[in-house]
Amino acid sequence: MGGCAGSRRRLSDSEGEETVPEPRLPLLDHQGAHWKNAVGFWLLGLCNNFSYVVMLSAAHDILSHERTSGNQSHVDPGPAPIPHNSSSRFDCNSVSTAAVLLADILPTLVIKLLAPLGLHLLPYSPRVLVSGICAAGSFILVAFSHSVGTSLCGVVLASISSGLGEVTFLSLTAFYPRAVISWWSSGTGGAGLLGALSYLGLTQAGLSPQQTLLSMLGIPALLLASYFLLLTSPEAQDPGGEEEAESSSRQPLIRTEAPELKPGSSSSLSLQERWTVFKGLLWYIVPLVVVYFAEYFINQGLFELLFFRNTSLSHAQQYRWYQMLYQAGVFASRSSLRCCHIRFTWALALLQCLNLAFLLADVWFGFLPSIYFVFLIILYEGLLGGAAYVNTFHNIALETSDEHREFAMAATCISDTLGISLSGLLALPLHDFLCQLS
Repeated sequence: MGGCAGSRRRLSDSEGEETVPEPRLPLLDHQGAHWKNAVGFWLLGLCNNFSYVVMLSAAHDILSHERTSGNQSHVDPGPAPIPHNSSSRFDCNSVSTAAVLLADILPTLVIKLLAPLGLHLLPYSPRVLVSGICAAGSFILVAFSHSVGTSLCGVVLASISSGLGEVTFLSLTAFYPRAVISWWSSGTGGAGLLGALSYLGLTQAGLSPQQTLLSMLGIPALLLASYFLLLTSPEAQDPGGEEEAESSSRQPLIRTEAPELKPGSSSSLSLQERWTVFKGLLWYIVPLVVVYFAEYFINQGLFELLFFRNTSLSHAQQYRWYQMLYQAGVFASRSSLRCCHIRFTWALALLQCLNLAFLLADVWFGFLPSIYFVFLIILYEGLLGGAAYVNTFHNIALETSDEHREFAMAATCISDTLGISLSGLLALPLHDFLCQLS
């Protein structure tokens, strides 16, 4: 119960009472706290991104209008592909899966744009509660919806949960040893793999999409348990060599009002200081935007159009396999920081753009003879995207000062979201253009 008590000390934001500093933990207790925080951040990454990934994996189903008996939702789990646009050489839905991507990312973009300006004034506890509630609401709303519009509202809830959670937990890493960034990143990659694989596996096993989504309601509960019960109090941690961080990081997590926060926390930074820090981050922000633009243009703009008729997999099943393989690559590379550290993330951006160009050419000319070639390319695409994410935040953690780190983490969060949003906006007209081709 030490983690629970420590979290409550950290989260009693409404109380301005001074707490008596605790003596430094013995080595054994310190190691135990290290592993509790490592597992805690891994689970937070897993749970935070889970609903977002599931909604993207279900995008093709959400936009299908067919109903089957015994399926209370509007999506169709059946294996038989039904063309939605018989005049096109592609098997297209009437609306691109990029519509689901936009519903799943635009609320996150708004949250991340506003976060560096004032989200730090809201204590961490309410933010985590809102994130968990929105995640649960997204599963319930999409599961019981009878229209595309209602389902998209559920997707919006998943986006709010994921965006608010990512800003919150990445900011929280500033008050723990730097190693938790690797654990968080690995957890987000695990969310991609587990989310896509569970949706694919459960629907392949015969469950309806409604039953599949309702079976995932334990994930938001695990998110709340990981934060409130598993993480230890930051003040008992040695922040990995940052001597001043132990005292300066304590105050933002205990108090609610900005005037009471001591110098050294991100909320004490002036607008000029924030702008200066942000300009320094552009070296990392721009390539991450490019990486995510390219990969999500592929995922939500081209996956649906990479349809092979010479296979036993239906169109919906092919789409789910694409999502699962992409997430497998992301998970592997986000968990690889201890093995491979990449300083120049621009190289990853260039390689991802080459992936986009190659698959776009295949959609147009159709020169790949087998779906298995696409499987390999998509796995490689995920490896590039995951590596860009984890190395970007790791490099920032190494190169920013203690007092700027919380703001830097929150500000850089916008990179992937901005790239994804731009890709969704461009994928919609591309879908309409290609699906009109005879």
